[in-house]
Amino acid sequence: MSNTVIQVENIGKKYMIAHQQEIHTTLRDKLAMKVKSAVGKFSRSHRNNRFTKEEFWALKDISFEVKQGERLAIIGRNGSGKSTLLKLLSRITEPSTGRISLRGRVASLLEVGTGFHPELTGRENIYLNGAILGMTRVEIRRKFDEIVAFAEVEKFLDTPVKRYSSGMYVRLAFAVAAHLEPDILLVDEVLAVGDAAFQKKCLGKMGEVSEKEGRTVLFVSHSMSAVTRLCQRGLLLDQGHLKLDADIFSVSSQYLKSDLGTSAERRWPNSQDSPGDEVARLKAVRVSVNGKVKEAVDIRYPVTLEMEYWNLKPNAQIFSAFALLNEEGVALFVSADFEDLEWGDAKSKPIGLFKSRCTIPGNFLAEGQIKVVAEVSTRYPSYKIHVLEYDCVCFQVVDQGESGSVRYNWGRKIPGVVRPVLEWKTTYLG
Repeated sequence: MSNTVIQVENIGKKYMIAHQQEIHTTLRDKLAMKVKSAVGKFSRSHRNNRFTKEEFWALKDISFEVKQGERLAIIGRNGSGKSTLLKLLSRITEPSTGRISLRGRVASLLEVGTGFHPELTGRENIYLNGAILGMTRVEIRRKFDEIVAFAEVEKFLDTPVKRYSSGMYVRLAFAVAAHLEPDILLVDEVLAVGDAAFQKKCLGKMGEVSEKEGRTVLFVSHSMSAVTRLCQRGLLLDQGHLKLDADIFSVSSQYLKSDLGTSAERRWPNSQDSPGDEVARLKAVRVSVNGKVKEAVDIRYPVTLEMEYWNLKPNAQIFSAFALLNEEGVALFVSADFEDLEWGDAKSKPIGLFKSRCTIPGNFLAEGQIKVVAEVSTRYPSYKIHVLEYDCVCFQVVDQGESGSVRYNWGRKIPGVVRPVLEWKTTYLG
């Protein structure tokens, strides 16, 4: 209990939502109401009847604890209550029920402009935010140059921040929040406003303040590659309820299943209702490791993609293929069964059920969410697609930085949409 910095006990947040009722009236009724309103006879009760109020619980019965130095991801679909939870933890608003206990200084970056005064310059806002966090002027001055260098706003330091672009705004806001030594750092999806290089820089800084300085980080993001790189644990929220509190890989896998409406395995038992046409139809697609269906895949191990499909036409020259896309929609590669020794190169196939398997070696794919497209097509006499099922299965590649992984071998996080370990040979030439 001594190193618990955040304790949340059965909190809930309720809002009242007003709905306007649709009242159908004739022209005569409207004119009568107008006259009554003018002479003060349009009763309060009649006006109130035009609206109804409904209770809406943005959060309900949420409980969890966070230890010092822990990096916690808060995951969920839009409207699940993630931002509301951070606002409660930031004391921007109070819970309707329950209790929150915080130990230490809290810095938050919840939306562009949070904590900044638009009329003040970047320099003045740095000192203002430091004062809000309870720091002395000497402490702020000691961190000042580091903040400015990280935010890359030296040229505009004495310009009012209302003239900053959204990217400049969030760069400075994050730099202030991360460098002014908060005990707890709360960061919402606002980092998405910055460019890719700055997002990577921010993730590195959050990891650094947690690992080296023992700060606690709570991070809200829809990017599973970002949260699995940064965080050790996750909370999955759904419609204001806490659905899962577990290690980050279990939580991200559950999120992929629920949020994407897909998982590592899809089946269509009836050929009449499955994707395809009169030539071929899909029966099943799955992702597995060592024969077991997996939604979270360790980067070190080979991954097998498997497709079952019905050939409905005698001697059809069809082939199967997989396309892999990352979470930004970038096509990583396409692979087909042309090299299969028995049925490859689109050999004629009899009517019946076929299974095609493709294995991707370990330490090839980069961390992140991978979407799989399944295709069955005719190659000869002309190319024609019979099955093309987008996002039919999805899986998450995770790198825990353990022995044998790409990251472990390099000793740092490396970029790239794929991260293969290739064969190298160096020769001394004298």
